Amino acid sequence: MDTAPAHRLTPHVIRTEAQLRALIGEPAEIVCAKISDRLNEMTQMFVERSPFVCLATSDRDGRCDLSPRGDPAGFVRILDDRTLLIPERPGNRLADTLRNVLANPHIGMLFAVPGVTDTFRVNGRATITVDAGLLAPCAVEGQVPAMGILVDIEEAYTQCSKAFLRSHLWDPSRFVDPALMPTGGQVHRAIQGGHFDAEQYDRERAERYRQRVGFY
Repeated sequence: MDTAPAHRLTPHVIRTEAQLRALIGEPAEIVCAKISDRLNEMTQMFVERSPFVCLATSDRDGRCDLSPRGDPAGFVRILDDRTLLIPERPGNRLADTLRNVLANPHIGMLFAVPGVTDTFRVNGRATITVDAGLLAPCAVEGQVPAMGILVDIEEAYTQCSKAFLRSHLWDPSRFVDPALMPTGGQVHRAIQGGHFDAEQYDRERAERYRQRVGFY
Protein backbone atom coordinates (compact mmCIF):
# COMPACT_ATOMS: atom_id res chain seq x y z
CA MET A 1 0.00 0.00 0.00
CA ASP A 2 1.33 3.45 -0.96
CA THR A 3 1.65 5.62 2.13
CA ALA A 4 3.42 8.54 0.45
CA PRO A 5 1.91 11.91 1.32
CA ALA A 6 -0.39 13.70 -1.10
CA HIS A 7 0.94 16.53 -3.21
CA ARG A 8 1.21 19.79 -1.26
CA LEU A 9 -1.48 21.38 -3.46
CA THR A 10 -3.99 18.52 -3.75
CA PRO A 11 -4.86 15.10 -2.30
CA HIS A 12 -6.32 13.99 -5.64
CA VAL A 13 -3.41 12.15 -7.22
CA ILE A 14 -2.75 8.88 -9.07
CA ARG A 15 -0.21 6.59 -7.41
CA THR A 16 -0.49 3.22 -9.18
CA GLU A 17 -0.57 1.97 -12.75
CA ALA A 18 -3.88 0.28 -11.98
CA GLN A 19 -5.37 3.69 -11.19
CA LEU A 20 -3.82 5.10 -14.33
CA ARG A 21 -5.17 2.34 -16.57
CA ALA A 22 -8.63 2.68 -15.06
CA LEU A 23 -8.58 6.27 -16.28
CA ILE A 24 -6.91 6.03 -19.71
CA GLY A 25 -7.29 2.37 -20.71
CA GLU A 26 -4.73 0.19 -22.52
CA PRO A 27 -2.76 1.14 -25.64
CA ALA A 28 -4.01 -0.17 -28.96
CA GLU A 29 -2.20 -3.13 -30.49
CA ILE A 30 -1.10 -1.04 -33.49
CA VAL A 31 0.55 1.48 -31.15
CA CYS A 32 2.58 -1.21 -29.39
CA ALA A 33 3.52 -2.78 -32.73
CA LYS A 34 5.40 0.33 -33.90
CA ILE A 35 8.06 0.07 -31.17
CA SER A 36 11.30 -1.43 -32.48
CA ASP A 37 14.80 -2.01 -31.08
CA ARG A 38 16.49 -0.60 -34.17
CA LEU A 39 16.18 1.84 -37.06
CA ASN A 40 14.77 0.92 -40.43
CA GLU A 41 14.88 2.67 -43.81
CA MET A 42 11.81 4.72 -42.90
CA THR A 43 12.69 5.82 -39.36
CA GLN A 44 16.30 6.61 -40.19
CA MET A 45 14.96 9.45 -42.37
CA PHE A 46 13.91 11.28 -39.19
CA VAL A 47 17.49 11.14 -37.92
CA GLU A 48 19.02 12.11 -41.27
CA ARG A 49 16.72 15.13 -41.75
CA SER A 50 16.56 16.42 -38.19
CA PRO A 51 18.59 19.51 -37.21
CA PHE A 52 17.25 19.40 -33.63
CA VAL A 53 17.04 16.75 -30.94
CA CYS A 54 16.27 16.86 -27.22
CA LEU A 55 18.20 14.58 -24.87
CA ALA A 56 16.60 13.35 -21.65
CA THR A 57 18.89 12.00 -18.93
CA SER A 58 18.86 11.61 -15.17
CA ASP A 59 21.40 11.21 -12.42
CA ARG A 60 21.70 8.12 -10.22
CA ASP A 61 19.01 9.50 -7.90
CA GLY A 62 16.52 10.01 -10.72
CA ARG A 63 16.79 13.81 -10.98
CA CYS A 64 16.04 14.55 -14.63
CA ASP A 65 17.44 16.93 -17.20
CA LEU A 66 16.31 17.74 -20.74
CA SER A 67 18.85 19.34 -23.06
CA PRO A 68 18.47 20.54 -26.68
CA ARG A 69 21.04 19.82 -29.37
CA GLY A 70 21.08 21.48 -32.78
CA ASP A 71 23.30 21.44 -35.86
CA PRO A 72 22.96 21.01 -39.62
CA ALA A 73 20.39 18.33 -40.46
CA GLY A 74 21.78 14.84 -40.04
CA PHE A 75 24.30 15.87 -37.39
CA VAL A 76 23.40 12.79 -35.34
CA ARG A 77 25.32 10.07 -37.15
CA ILE A 78 23.82 6.66 -37.83
CA LEU A 79 26.66 4.21 -37.23
CA ASP A 80 24.44 1.18 -37.79
CA ASP A 81 20.79 0.32 -37.32
CA ARG A 82 21.22 0.09 -33.53
CA THR A 83 23.79 2.78 -32.82
CA LEU A 84 23.76 6.60 -33.00
CA LEU A 85 26.50 9.14 -32.34
CA ILE A 86 25.68 12.63 -31.07
CA PRO A 87 28.58 15.10 -31.40
CA GLU A 88 29.16 17.18 -28.27
CA ARG A 89 29.70 20.84 -29.20
CA PRO A 90 31.11 23.55 -26.91
CA GLY A 91 28.56 24.67 -24.31
CA ASN A 92 28.23 26.33 -20.93
CA ARG A 93 30.35 23.65 -19.19
CA LEU A 94 27.61 22.76 -16.73
CA ALA A 95 27.73 19.39 -18.54
CA ASP A 96 24.39 18.25 -17.10
CA THR A 97 23.86 15.61 -19.78
CA LEU A 98 27.43 14.32 -19.68
CA ARG A 99 27.54 14.09 -15.89
CA ASN A 100 24.21 12.28 -15.88
CA VAL A 101 25.41 9.78 -18.49
CA LEU A 102 28.44 9.00 -16.34
CA ALA A 103 26.15 8.25 -13.40
CA ASN A 104 23.22 6.66 -15.26
CA PRO A 105 23.53 5.56 -18.91
CA HIS A 106 19.80 5.57 -19.72
CA ILE A 107 18.90 8.23 -22.28
CA GLY A 108 15.85 9.37 -24.22
CA MET A 109 15.89 11.32 -27.50
CA LEU A 110 13.23 13.26 -29.40
CA PHE A 111 14.01 14.18 -33.02
CA ALA A 112 12.11 17.00 -34.72
CA VAL A 113 12.13 17.84 -38.43
CA PRO A 114 11.08 21.40 -39.36
CA GLY A 115 7.61 21.49 -40.87
CA VAL A 116 6.92 17.83 -40.05
CA THR A 117 4.42 17.13 -37.30
CA ASP A 118 5.44 13.54 -36.56
CA THR A 119 8.50 13.21 -34.34
CA PHE A 120 10.82 10.30 -33.63
CA ARG A 121 11.70 8.92 -30.22
CA VAL A 122 14.72 6.82 -29.26
CA ASN A 123 15.44 5.32 -25.85
CA GLY A 124 18.68 3.55 -25.08
CA ARG A 125 21.97 3.47 -23.26
CA ALA A 126 24.58 6.20 -23.64
CA THR A 127 28.37 6.08 -23.60
CA ILE A 128 30.71 9.06 -23.90
CA THR A 129 33.41 8.51 -26.52
CA VAL A 130 36.58 10.36 -27.54
CA ASP A 131 37.29 8.06 -30.50
CA ALA A 132 38.89 10.34 -33.11
CA GLY A 133 37.90 8.07 -35.98
CA LEU A 134 34.23 8.13 -35.05
CA LEU A 135 34.22 11.87 -34.36
CA ALA A 136 36.09 13.07 -37.46
CA PRO A 137 33.00 12.93 -39.76
CA CYS A 138 31.16 15.13 -37.22
CA ALA A 139 33.34 18.15 -38.03
CA VAL A 140 31.54 21.43 -38.75
CA GLU A 141 33.32 24.61 -39.86
CA GLY A 142 36.57 22.67 -39.66
CA GLN A 143 36.14 21.82 -35.98
CA VAL A 144 36.03 18.19 -34.84
CA PRO A 145 34.19 17.70 -31.54
CA ALA A 146 36.33 16.58 -28.62
CA MET A 147 33.77 13.98 -27.60
CA GLY A 148 30.44 12.50 -28.50
CA ILE A 149 27.66 10.39 -27.04
CA LEU A 150 27.13 6.91 -28.42
CA VAL A 151 23.54 5.67 -28.04
CA ASP A 152 22.79 1.97 -28.20
CA ILE A 153 19.14 1.84 -29.24
CA GLU A 154 16.70 -0.12 -27.09
CA GLU A 155 13.44 1.44 -28.31
CA ALA A 156 12.74 3.46 -31.46
CA TYR A 157 9.36 4.67 -32.62
CA THR A 158 7.53 7.57 -34.22
CA GLN A 159 5.36 9.86 -32.13
CA CYS A 160 2.04 10.98 -33.59
CA SER A 161 1.35 14.56 -34.64
CA LYS A 162 -1.13 15.58 -31.95
CA ALA A 163 1.29 17.63 -29.83
CA PHE A 164 2.51 19.66 -32.81
CA LEU A 165 -0.99 20.08 -34.22
CA ARG A 166 -2.38 21.19 -30.88
CA SER A 167 0.48 23.62 -30.34
CA HIS A 168 0.57 24.95 -33.95
CA LEU A 169 4.34 24.90 -33.54
CA TRP A 170 5.15 25.23 -37.24
CA ASP A 171 2.43 27.80 -38.01
CA PRO A 172 4.22 31.12 -38.78
CA SER A 173 1.07 33.06 -37.93
CA ARG A 174 1.45 31.83 -34.34
CA PHE A 175 5.13 32.77 -34.00
CA VAL A 176 5.86 35.02 -31.02
CA ASP A 177 7.74 38.27 -31.55
CA PRO A 178 11.07 37.79 -29.69
CA ALA A 179 10.78 41.37 -28.46
CA LEU A 180 7.86 40.25 -26.29
CA MET A 181 10.00 37.69 -24.46
CA PRO A 182 12.65 38.34 -21.79
CA THR A 183 16.27 38.36 -22.91
CA GLY A 184 18.97 36.27 -21.31
CA GLY A 185 20.24 39.35 -19.53
CA GLN A 186 16.81 40.21 -18.16
CA VAL A 187 16.45 36.68 -16.80
CA HIS A 188 19.84 37.01 -15.10
CA ARG A 189 18.79 40.32 -13.56
CA ALA A 190 15.58 38.79 -12.24
CA ILE A 191 17.68 36.16 -10.46
CA GLN A 192 20.70 38.20 -9.39
CA GLY A 193 19.06 41.54 -8.65
CA GLY A 194 18.84 45.04 -10.11
CA HIS A 195 22.59 45.57 -9.97
CA PHE A 196 23.10 43.11 -12.85
CA ASP A 197 23.79 44.88 -16.17
CA ALA A 198 21.33 43.04 -18.41
CA GLU A 199 21.92 45.29 -21.41
CA GLN A 200 25.68 44.75 -21.38
CA TYR A 201 25.22 41.00 -21.01
CA ASP A 202 22.85 40.91 -24.00
CA ARG A 203 25.14 43.08 -26.16
CA GLU A 204 28.16 40.93 -25.44
CA ARG A 205 26.29 37.68 -26.04
CA ALA A 206 24.83 38.98 -29.31
CA GLU A 207 28.31 39.90 -30.49
CA ARG A 208 29.66 36.45 -29.61
CA TYR A 209 26.80 34.87 -31.53
CA ARG A 210 27.39 37.19 -34.48
CA GLN A 211 31.00 36.03 -34.60
CA ARG A 212 29.95 32.41 -33.89
CA VAL A 213 32.35 32.30 -30.95
CA GLY A 214 32.16 28.92 -29.24
CA PHE A 215 29.76 27.43 -31.78
CA TYR A 216 32.23 24.70 -32.80
